[in-house]
Amino acid sequence: MFTPRVALASLSGESDADWAIQGSEHVGAAFLGGVALDEKTRAAARALVSRDRSEFLPDDPVAFVDDQLTSVADVSIRPGINVRSATLPPIRSVSEVCRAHDAILEINAHCRQEEMCSAGAGQFLLSHPDRLCEQVRMATKTGATVGVKLRTEVPSVDLPNVSRRVADAGAEVLHVDAMDSEHVIADIAETTDCFLIANNGVRDEETVREYLEYGADAVSVGRPSDRPAVLSRVASATDEWFAEVVA
Repeated sequence: MFTPRVALASLSGESDADWAIQGSEHVGAAFLGGVALDEKTRAAARALVSRDRSEFLPDDPVAFVDDQLTSVADVSIRPGINVRSATLPPIRSVSEVCRAHDAILEINAHCRQEEMCSAGAGQFLLSHPDRLCEQVRMATKTGATVGVKLRTEVPSVDLPNVSRRVADAGAEVLHVDAMDSEHVIADIAETTDCFLIANNGVRDEETVREYLEYGADAVSVGRPSDRPAVLSRVASATDEWFAEVVA
């Protein structure tokens, strides 16, 4: 999927092409975004901005994605774009752009902000897996590589079961924010054959090894993704782990 097996995880309103280029020396992938695609999620994003959260709100979200992916075309990373939508047509449009750029289309079932969940996106989709699977199937129709960003510790959600369902719908990548439930990575790894990226608290050799021992195929760095020293430590630890596994 990508090497080295370290990714930059999207931070809404902050993770653009310049951010990806800045961290590209140490990683194999970067998930830009998240980008709200339809009017419901864009209204939610505007509400988030009104209370001082950062969001991308370009006039044309799909054109914005195309422009951002074009900007990293010559950078040696596998790009991805994290998107939020309550409706299907924009998912198809942006996945076509991702296919053209060999980028991963990452459906956001992760955002827990009330405005986004009320719009029918983000974490709402974890509790409504039929809707999530519809989005995955729509995206895969274009031939794009499709991933889903998930989070643990959502009440009444059987995350391994949701992971299996989205894999059956065609998702190839699962990007899991493990919160304080790192062991769930092992449950998901046993449930699907998807490329599994573990996120949350990845800072050093100890956290890298914990996730990889649980069965993750890669790790991602969120908040400290703009800190080269952290990225370098994580990349070195990841390379060492897989060198040991191969040996």
